[in-house]
Amino acid sequence: MTGNGFKRCRCRENGRELGAKCPKLRRKDGSWNPHHGTWCGKEEIPAGPDGKRIYLRCGGFATEADLIAWYQAAGRLLDIPDAGPEGHEARMEILDMIRAAHKRQAPLPEYEELHRKYKAGQSLQSITFGEYWDTWVERRRRLGDIRESTLIGYISHWETHIRAVLAGVRMDRLFVPVVEGVFTEIDRKNEELLAARASDDPEVRASVRGKRPTGPVTKQRIRATLRTVLASAQREHVVTFNAAELVKLDSGKKAKGVVWTKARVDAFEAAFDERLAAERSAEVQPKKPLERFKVWLATPRPSPVMVWTPAQLGVFLDHAAADRLYALYHLIAFRGLRRGEACGARWVDAELDGGLLATARQLNNVGRQVKEGSPKTESSDAVVALDSGTVAALRAHRTRQEAERLAAGSAWIDSGRIFTKVDGSELTPDWVSEHFERLTFAAGLPPIRLHDLRHGAATLSLAAGNDMKTTSAMLRHSSISITADLYTTVLPEVAREAAEASAALVPRAVVVTGASETGGLPSVSQAGNHRPADSTGSR
Repeated sequence: MTGNGFKRCRCRENGRELGAKCPKLRRKDGSWNPHHGTWCGKEEIPAGPDGKRIYLRCGGFATEADLIAWYQAAGRLLDIPDAGPEGHEARMEILDMIRAAHKRQAPLPEYEELHRKYKAGQSLQSITFGEYWDTWVERRRRLGDIRESTLIGYISHWETHIRAVLAGVRMDRLFVPVVEGVFTEIDRKNEELLAARASDDPEVRASVRGKRPTGPVTKQRIRATLRTVLASAQREHVVTFNAAELVKLDSGKKAKGVVWTKARVDAFEAAFDERLAAERSAEVQPKKPLERFKVWLATPRPSPVMVWTPAQLGVFLDHAAADRLYALYHLIAFRGLRRGEACGARWVDAELDGGLLATARQLNNVGRQVKEGSPKTESSDAVVALDSGTVAALRAHRTRQEAERLAAGSAWIDSGRIFTKVDGSELTPDWVSEHFERLTFAAGLPPIRLHDLRHGAATLSLAAGNDMKTTSAMLRHSSISITADLYTTVLPEVAREAAEASAALVPRAVVVTGASETGGLPSVSQAGNHRPADSTGSR
């Protein structure tokens, strides 16, 4: 393919462009004038199944050599697809790519890459990750094959961390080091944030107040977002491998529950008092001073997952007993429901006489809306056994709700939910969590998340002597390992009883009772029971 070159220009006569008819294009001897016009070409492409002729027309080349070289390169690309009707669609796609490259004055597609994609059955177009992301999100919304709340989480990762690094990267250039750039940028931002926190400049410190570094668990979730999107691209033959699967990160293991022991509570309260004093004496005050509750929430905890002792839980339940949502918190604390399951619970699914509640639906915050959906997993859709105390709390709640319905009259909204707003409408799960935190603060207790009550329910179940299988069934986990790994915490009193029981198995002739009054060394006394003779003898 040489282009069958000819020259044309933009000279005009009587307002019309002369094109190839301009007399200046040729010399008197008929040869082309090298100083006027540009080179153009026209080549016929194999016709499609309809027999219609197809041409590749392009111009603007400075020399005939440039024209011939370009047409030869274009012809090589057009020869990639199979001859005849089998390769027609691919040939037309390549023809469009050639025309687009010429229009943009960009290089032609790379032969080796295009040849590889064609042989592998991949898409020939080199779209960017940003372009693919837009179509992927739109497809997910149309098909509804991902929970809306999950999709919003993916979009949040894209907006906050991914887009700035990968939006303009071609899909066929998404190699592992390129994807790792997302996490390199996260680390850089984390370093800047920590440096600003430690700055001597009050204004710099104030600029990052309330901001948190992106931790290992969040990084794992961001990688999971990338892995999910690239898995779709791999199935669609847009990419040949999933680069996100090969990115190495810190383990990002989910935090296990830590009990609020007295020592931890004392340390937390001291840190809270210190932060509150610093907030009130800050050189640069925020436009809206932080209330004590907000400072309390922002005070670091020993672990992201904290568990109350039974005594602390009792204090909370006693304080919240008069609250109109007391039964909701009671239900979560003792039977381990998830927040969305408790908010979505319906009276039609409750059988109080039999002490049963089916977790058939849940409510979740999706953006600024509340959406109803199925439980988190298939095993979550199950029946929960209720203890007598929880049944009594639900009966009292139903009596309260009936009084609210009568007071509302025609304004009552019959949502069918067990737990509702005063007018009968559905609760907002995020508000339920904040309400719980404010009740906790008012009760004078150390902070935990509402979801931590679920951890506490698992801990109480095991402390009461229930086995792991029973506890896992109560939480409706898909496997016992999830319960064992994440949702069980040994209470101090239970741990001490186990330690005493273990120590009691060893008979001692000498007992170390503590420091003596004189020398400060351990005091030793004879035990009432003597060690039995060692069958192996003694030295």
